[in-house]
Amino acid sequence: MAAGDHLSARDRQQIDKAIRRAETQCRYEISVFVGAAESESQPFAQRLHAALAAPARSILVMVDPVARLLEIVTGADVRRDLRDSEVELVVLEMQSSFATGDLLDGLTRGINMLAEHATPQRTLHAEA
Repeated sequence: MAAGDHLSARDRQQIDKAIRRAETQCRYEISVFVGAAESESQPFAQRLHAALAAPARSILVMVDPVARLLEIVTGADVRRDLRDSEVELVVLEMQSSFATGDLLDGLTRGINMLAEHATPQRTLHAEA
């Protein structure tokens, strides 16, 4: 997680804890980048995501607080369990927290929501 000067050491620890819990829950890797994005945020976020150790099994949250940019990039494996509409809901929730100036809350809530939505549904098979 890159956090720049926008988060305190304590904030970064809380985000790291949220990431660990979320990864345990959904079994996908979650990365957070907080800092200056290049002029086109979506290609920048996609390059960050592609540079991860296992991009197919990863979710990247990229936030540029100064430019007010937020991008979430999901890998091919993740998209089997996490729909675009669910990601859009997470983005709206995060933006709501960011609008009140609460970067930490927005990130932790977003991470938790992504994990909830990305957790594969368990199905029970009845014997015939």
